Amino acid sequence: MCFYRLKVRPLLPGLGRLTTLVIGLALITLLLLPTAVGFAEVVDRIVAIVNDEVISLYELNQATQPYIEQVRNSQYPEDVERQLMFEVRGKILNEMINEKLADQELKRQNISVSDKEVDNAIERIKESRTITDEELRKALVTEGITYEEYRQQTKQQILRAKLVNREVRSKIVITDQDIKEYYEQHAEEYAYEKKYHLRNFYIRLSAFATDADRQEALRKMETVRAELKAGKPIDEVTKGAFQPDALVESDDMGLFKLEDLSAQLRETIRDMKPGDITPVIEAPFGYQILMVEEVVDTAGKTQTDAAAEIEDKLFNQIVDQKYQSWLQDLKDRAHIKIIN
Repeated sequence: MCFYRLKVRPLLPGLGRLTTLVIGLALITLLLLPTAVGFAEVVDRIVAIVNDEVISLYELNQATQPYIEQVRNSQYPEDVERQLMFEVRGKILNEMINEKLADQELKRQNISVSDKEVDNAIERIKESRTITDEELRKALVTEGITYEEYRQQTKQQILRAKLVNREVRSKIVITDQDIKEYYEQHAEEYAYEKKYHLRNFYIRLSAFATDADRQEALRKMETVRAELKAGKPIDEVTKGAFQPDALVESDDMGLFKLEDLSAQLRETIRDMKPGDITPVIEAPFGYQILMVEEVVDTAGKTQTDAAAEIEDKLFNQIVDQKYQSWLQDLKDRAHIKIIN
């Protein structure tokens, strides 16, 4: 199904009403005829049907645009760029289909979210990103999104989280036997634990920081790293960290096991020794440097001591498996048609 933008010349002056009506009817006919392509420009079409709802080409293009721009700016060879764009569009379309199915299930189960829940979620977002309400609204204007549209997007995210909790999380039960089996299968992990005493140096950036802000933060972090490697005392490196114009902050993070860290940090820190310093790391919140203050071997854990940790690991594994299974079941029961 296609929608066309017709390029029509103005009607000649002096035509009677009857003639105008006839021409108008002819134009409507052209809208309905595939043979009108020679007189029209395609501006939209349906790319997928999900039960009784459609996904349009315009919606798909809007969703993929940021990722397509990233691919284009990466200067890949033409054939690689074309393949990546194809894969991106396929993945985004699949996600949009999943969202349609979830939204339809929300309606079927009559799951709702109050205005208060949306307000609280937005407040938590502002807190986590250290931005004011005014900064948020200005950023939304820059991105071409109204505040009401942003609220609606937030509401949809909360609704989908509620659906997953009801359909997946609430149905997962981890038994003592599950914990026992995991403990026995991973006995070497609990024989003893190597822990790293870490100190964190970081610059926190607003979610709406400019490229110039990011460059300045990176430059400052490189300076901090050079000063630390030269043996400058920590309190001098971070002197004035809590002053209004300061950038760098420092925290004593305490002891961490490798598996408690992100995959990126895990590989960086694994072979580090006391006094070693990581390169500047780009993090979701800004930039950071980690210093290993000491490495200690602690006593192993009994099954009882490890039970809560194992339960959490098993729960997260099962949530992902159950969610994918639930989603596939929705797809199997749905009428889905992708239109190339």
